Amino acid sequence: MGRARLAELHGVATSYEPAPGRTVRVPDETVVAVLAALGVDASTPDAVRAALERHDREERSRLLPPCVVARPGRPPRPRLPEGTALRVETEDGAVLDWRPGADGPAPPELPLGSHIVRAQAPDGRSATATLIVAPDRMPAPPARSHGFLVQLYSLLSARSWGMGDLGDLADLAAWSGRALGAGFLQLNPLHAALPGTPAEPTDPSPYRPSSRRFPDPVHLRVEDVPEYAHLCGPARRRVDELLDQAAALRAAVLHEGALIDRDAVWALKREALELVRTVPLSPGRRAAYCDFLAERGQALEDHAIWSALAEIHGPAWRAWPDGLADPGSAAVARARGEHLDRADFHCWLAWLTDAQLAAAQRAALDAGMAIGLVHDLAVGVHPSGADAWALRDVFASGMSIGAPPDAFNSRGQDWGLPPWRPDALAATGYAAYRDLLRGLLRHAGALRIDHVMGLFRLWWVPEGREPTEGCYVRYDAEAMLGVLALEAHRAGAVVIGEDLGTVEPGVREALAERGVLGTSVLWFERDYTGADGGGGSDGGTSGADPSGEQSEQSEQSEPGEGAGAAPARARPLAPEEWRADCLATATTHDLPSTAARLTGDHVELRHRLGLLTRPLERERAEDAVEVAEWLALLGRLGLLPEGPDDEEGAVKAVHRFLLRTPAKLVGVWLPDTVGDRRPQNLPGTWDQYPNWRLPIADATGRPVSLEDLVASPRLHALMDEVTRAARRGSWGGRGIKPTPGTRGARASDTVSP
Repeated sequence: MGRARLAELHGVATSYEPAPGRTVRVPDETVVAVLAALGVDASTPDAVRAALERHDREERSRLLPPCVVARPGRPPRPRLPEGTALRVETEDGAVLDWRPGADGPAPPELPLGSHIVRAQAPDGRSATATLIVAPDRMPAPPARSHGFLVQLYSLLSARSWGMGDLGDLADLAAWSGRALGAGFLQLNPLHAALPGTPAEPTDPSPYRPSSRRFPDPVHLRVEDVPEYAHLCGPARRRVDELLDQAAALRAAVLHEGALIDRDAVWALKREALELVRTVPLSPGRRAAYCDFLAERGQALEDHAIWSALAEIHGPAWRAWPDGLADPGSAAVARARGEHLDRADFHCWLAWLTDAQLAAAQRAALDAGMAIGLVHDLAVGVHPSGADAWALRDVFASGMSIGAPPDAFNSRGQDWGLPPWRPDALAATGYAAYRDLLRGLLRHAGALRIDHVMGLFRLWWVPEGREPTEGCYVRYDAEAMLGVLALEAHRAGAVVIGEDLGTVEPGVREALAERGVLGTSVLWFERDYTGADGGGGSDGGTSGADPSGEQSEQSEQSEPGEGAGAAPARARPLAPEEWRADCLATATTHDLPSTAARLTGDHVELRHRLGLLTRPLERERAEDAVEVAEWLALLGRLGLLPEGPDDEEGAVKAVHRFLLRTPAKLVGVWLPDTVGDRRPQNLPGTWDQYPNWRLPIADATGRPVSLEDLVASPRLHALMDEVTRAARRGSWGGRGIKPTPGTRGARASDTVSP
């Protein structure tokens, strides 16, 4: 009982409900391990008693929590001894004093921002805490709009070096904004990847990065670096040779069936960039670079020295020699001086990448986009990467994020990503989280948050244990959402939450109340009310395939595809039943393309790879029924004049349907515009399928360049439907309640945990 109480005090759940009416107790060993990762010894009864007593003493003596979160009009009201004085030092240097109390003056109006609050009690005790004053809601989309969803690496042009780059992104933004009236481009995470080694190539998954704080320079367009134009002599000749090699890489991908080879691309770009760096910066460029260094500060210094050390010792920093595994050690301090030039190279790369991201966002806005770039925040980082090294104090050592077992995946999931420590985040005023968001929002009109439910709780799996032996750890959602709202407000950015998969009751409502848009995928928007769709009592499944639970990690299964569909038949939701506060789309990066879904090709693919858990004929039949139900609805609504046997017409009909919903944003998966059959990522595979390495292709599997896309009759026919609807203002239904309650949630969504 004492250990359970101790776990509760630290936000550690001792049980969970994988299915309605079924409670699973978390193993004691797991609770002990998770508490230990939070700095709490619960290994013995005596240790538990001591920890409880220590917690009680600290709570009694504490004047202020480590971080205080408030909203305008709702000032903080901490429980303080009578006569305690409070002083707020705002981030802009103002000082506000007041004494809380029933008879005291009203607290001052607190400006939005990250401030310091100091308390002085009559008994001599004092305390200091971070004070976050956040707006009530995230910024709303300026208007209803449509846009493309694209994996940047897959979008090659005639100027790409073997994979899509930031120059291609700027071109796509300029063209789609001007020619198609697009309002946004949603991207895959552009985070810095864990560098490869001769023995192990770079993990191509954008959802397992080395750092979420800095973009990967592999996305640079080398020719767009201003100093490139001033190369001469042997350096120019060598770069021209590298351009020829890059053209060969590009041709291999676009015309010879080769996969995108990130390491080969980076090897060429790195050598070219090292030559470009020999060209001195002009005075104005030098000043801009110095400003960038000052603005990004310690975070950039840490990222750069980690990158320099990883070049020497490999990225697995826990195995580095001579104390280098500790960023605060004397050994690392010496290394900063010894490897100053190489660290500066990585700082310079970060600056160039930041500048090209800024240029891409300018191109989007100049083309008339209301939002522009939508960046994607992965749920975590690689345990051997730069962030896990530099921010080791705010990540839980020996823990990994995952998902519990449920009716669709009895083994649970381990994603191999260390979680934030909620106590360490609070103790540091959420500084690492604030800085992360601020960096991502520098050149963004919106931010997509992968697995947004992680702002409330995450499933922690102790190292060496099965995912079934994990437990939930809770985060301060008011603080996590408050910091997010503040940084989104500063940037004027919309926030989109990926809320597919298992979601505990109340989370969607809380997100909607704060203005976070959800994600609605057509095939999963069904009315599960009254039907047992198999979701657990700890949360229902969003009217969505539970594979949305971090399906970006390709090691896991996609339950709706391979583990069997929900046993109960649930009707597709009519367009007027969809929630308004969402990004509506037909598919995502790790789901079948619309053409593959309509034709059943995705079932055949999984059969060829041995991923089906039921007989092929049963899978085909089940899939055909689901598609037929949607096609029947499209037909009844008059959205399928071409008839159900016209594949291109059916793809149009799906998007006509999306435009009929009240969704504030409608996303078109760019490969859908040319009939691509292949998913970019196939959950449940690792080396059986080329995840994250495929270029966009047409219906025959022929890779398609950006220039081909722009000229594609199929793309224009589909986008004409979208732009006509936008011009007519015929988006969506009428009288729709913009609340999560209108979605097709499974019955267990309404069951309390």
